[in-house]
Amino acid sequence: MNAQVREAYGSVAQQGASDYVSQHYDLVKRIAYHLAARLPASIEVDDLIQTGMIGLIEAAQNYDASHDAGASFVTFATLRIRGAMLDEVRRNGWAPRSVQKHTRDLSEAIRKIEQRTGRAADPAEIAEEMGVSIDNYYEMAEQAARSHVLGFDDIANDEGEIAGVCADGMEPEAELEAADFENDLASAIDRLPERERMVMALYYQEELNLKEIGAVLGVSESRVCQLHGQALTRLRSRLGEWINDPPEHH
Repeated sequence: MNAQVREAYGSVAQQGASDYVSQHYDLVKRIAYHLAARLPASIEVDDLIQTGMIGLIEAAQNYDASHDAGASFVTFATLRIRGAMLDEVRRNGWAPRSVQKHTRDLSEAIRKIEQRTGRAADPAEIAEEMGVSIDNYYEMAEQAARSHVLGFDDIANDEGEIAGVCADGMEPEAELEAADFENDLASAIDRLPERERMVMALYYQEELNLKEIGAVLGVSESRVCQLHGQALTRLRSRLGEWINDPPEHH
């Protein structure tokens, strides 16, 4: 426990909420390892855990069981732990601009093809649209799977909520926006190619890691990462209005 965590823990102990922290350390570890699987190896799991502990402690300080009756502490804390970790990764600026640009270019190429053909774009078409080789395309798709942790997940978290909108205490307008987004997201996922849809289900619902998904599908971990990147990039292209327009436009 570093100095910042010790200081924060001392504060929460004075409030009599330290039990929340001691009982949910495993939750921080689980979120950290799940997130780390989607980030470059340069991001240390221990750093995510330390940052997540701050998020857990802040959740323990702010949770009010009577006020937040609609959300369990685990739900309440998960949003804040994960948010704290993502904020730390953002501050470190890990994703190179070239990767961010390639991700945007992939999404734009997919959007153009699918508007033109009315069906899901396949890898060869996307590569041709971008003027790159198929191997370069797969490399970009794999990078996109990792960069989307700060792209796709900025729009919605694992609970399907719009970024910045917590399940507890939503205003009616925010609830409608969240419902609209959830409907658009569900529709976009339903229209994914079967293998990409399966990867999304195994990764986000079953919480398997890439290696475990590869074992289920009978493909390499690298291939799963490519499929994951394709799916996320395809969703990003289909949810472009949510990404590029302010929520009040919907």
